[in-house]
Amino acid sequence: MDTLLTGLRAAGERTRLRLLAILARNELTVSELTQILGQSQPRVSRHLKLLCEARLLERIPEGTWVFYRLTQRGAGAPLARALVELIPGADLEIERDLRRLETVRAIRAEAAATYFRENAAKWDRIRSLYVAESEVERAMLKALGDDTVEDLLDLGTGTGRILQVFATKTNRGLGIDLSREMLAVARANLEGAHLQHCQVRHGDIYNLSVATGSMDVVTIHHVLHFLDDPGAAVAEAARTLRPGGRLFIADFAPHALEFLRTDYSHRRLGFADTEVIGWCDSAGLVNTDVRHLKVAGKRDKEKLTVSLWTSTQHQHAPTHRSLEVA
Repeated sequence: MDTLLTGLRAAGERTRLRLLAILARNELTVSELTQILGQSQPRVSRHLKLLCEARLLERIPEGTWVFYRLTQRGAGAPLARALVELIPGADLEIERDLRRLETVRAIRAEAAATYFRENAAKWDRIRSLYVAESEVERAMLKALGDDTVEDLLDLGTGTGRILQVFATKTNRGLGIDLSREMLAVARANLEGAHLQHCQVRHGDIYNLSVATGSMDVVTIHHVLHFLDDPGAAVAEAARTLRPGGRLFIADFAPHALEFLRTDYSHRRLGFADTEVIGWCDSAGLVNTDVRHLKVAGKRDKEKLTVSLWTSTQHQHAPTHRSLEVA
């Protein structure tokens, strides 16, 4: 009852209802919200503080920025959703807010597209060396099977592509990345695809702000080769898995393309199956399955093999299988 009364009191003001309507559609910063509402930053901040204290909004720090979003879980979430449903969509002020929201989203998308264009050439060069990403994605979806999972965590999410690939298979998706530029790209992509059940956050892959045993699936897609300590990242990913939860790792098999280290900041030139399986074993994961996706039509020294390792958070003794995919 106290939660309900506190939430109703906090929402009982026109600007705060406008904030709920806006933030049900997007996560936004204070500066973006001031542009939409046409109010001063101190005033908007006070309204946000009250709504957060009432647990109708979530506050997500990201370096010097803070993002706000309608609460997704907890005692305040049902009330927040109910209030948004009751806000009249035909209200002239709400309609104006949503038009301004589209302008803010367009600015975001253009900034993200500019960054992506500036870096696309180097990503395309690497992609030309291995099987199509669509084939890697199909292999990951096949490994997941037909089940829908509640919570999926994508580490080193980059453009948010893996969140999009698994979007129909999960009820909640969370991507973590250290690059704010890539997070901007991911947010624009998720917004453009209308995937409101998927979010991205700034974070450290070695020290995740994610509760132990809270995820059903964790994905690490072409990330380990950038890391100083891939084994530690695997252990941290395993920590977040529920019993029976699964870890999906996609990365390169061992190769000799030294230019990827010198020109593209790859710390490691691929990983042997025994090495990745060892990390999974040390992290308490079992039943590690290995698949190798090879590209046809190139000489060995000019191509990359993508390996897909899947492992399970379980108590049974581990078994390992290897399957070659042409």
